[in-house]
Amino acid sequence: MKIVLALVLVVILLTLASAAVFLIRDTSKTDNMVKALTWRIGLSFALFLFLMFSWWMGWIEPNKRPF
Repeated sequence: MKIVLALVLVVILLTLASAAVFLIRDTSKTDNMVKALTWRIGLSFALFLFLMFSWWMGWIEPNKRPF
């Protein structure tokens, strides 16, 4: 489970980085940055839904220890 979550977080960070590259280097009027940010938002939302589903199924549990 931890590996899947880490991989999805890395992909989210890569899409954010690609959007930054498109912002800096892409001088044409394409919408590559918007597409990259849309993918990032979609992946973040899917990760949130997957975490809620995993908690509901009992695959993961919240941390019960205080700081």
